[in-house]
Amino acid sequence: RRARGWLYVLPALAVYLGFAIWPALNTLRLSLLTWDGILPPSWAGLSNYIKIFRDAALYEAILHSLALIVFFSVIPIAIGLLMTALLMGKVRRGMTFFRIVFFLPQVLPLVAVGITWRWLYGESGVVNQLLDVVGLGSITRAWLGDYSLALIALGLIGTWVMSGLCMMLFLAGAQKIDPSLYEAARLDGAGALRQFRHVTVPGVRREITVAGVITTIAALASFDLVFVTTNGGPAGQTNVPGLLVYRLAFNEGDIGGASALAVVLTVIVVAVVSAVRYFTRDES
Repeated sequence: RRARGWLYVLPALAVYLGFAIWPALNTLRLSLLTWDGILPPSWAGLSNYIKIFRDAALYEAILHSLALIVFFSVIPIAIGLLMTALLMGKVRRGMTFFRIVFFLPQVLPLVAVGITWRWLYGESGVVNQLLDVVGLGSITRAWLGDYSLALIALGLIGTWVMSGLCMMLFLAGAQKIDPSLYEAARLDGAGALRQFRHVTVPGVRREITVAGVITTIAALASFDLVFVTTNGGPAGQTNVPGLLVYRLAFNEGDIGGASALAVVLTVIVVAVVSAVRYFTRDES
């Protein structure tokens, strides 16, 4: 019976080993070599890692990724919880359409999202036009090209993309909460805010953990959105580790260094995600 079970698991396991585990092990092997992708590689040991950790650009990129967690994870989770509180238990005409529209950014290719928002943020884009209409024309600028605000502008794109995902996860989790808990809370005199705080939020704790993990990984491993919108500019203010990996591999031909940076990025992602899971774990 156990052998039969392994037969059922074998196809998925083979795909996982071939497309996840083996590439990860091969990346770890390449990180210990000096290789330009063409000539035969030579042994480098830990020199690639030493070079990576001596590069100040890595620490700046990590700080940028940690800042993006606020926009990709913290704010979308807060918005998702707010939308769940507003929509939960209310059946109104057009509600399904509203949920689809709110979730739509999650199914769009991030390259298309990046191109669209690059146009919206442009000097003559919709964002600046709206600011002109409401009398705030004095603050208009090329948002993605502003040295101080480019990272924030980029992060808000991530907020727009991730908020719908968080909302759908929380709505699905809230629908599984026993209605008798709300009835008991109302009998105890709890208002809508206290019901949400003491019944809804604990009831969707697992969904909050899932949303936190997914959105945190999206922030730390972001590449395509950054590459399309700012390419790390202006003056490196939106550089992220994923973009540095791309440049090392394809612009500088340093496959070993790119692999070492990819390994470091993986360790950072695992560490941060483990912390997220720890702090959002279910105490019960």
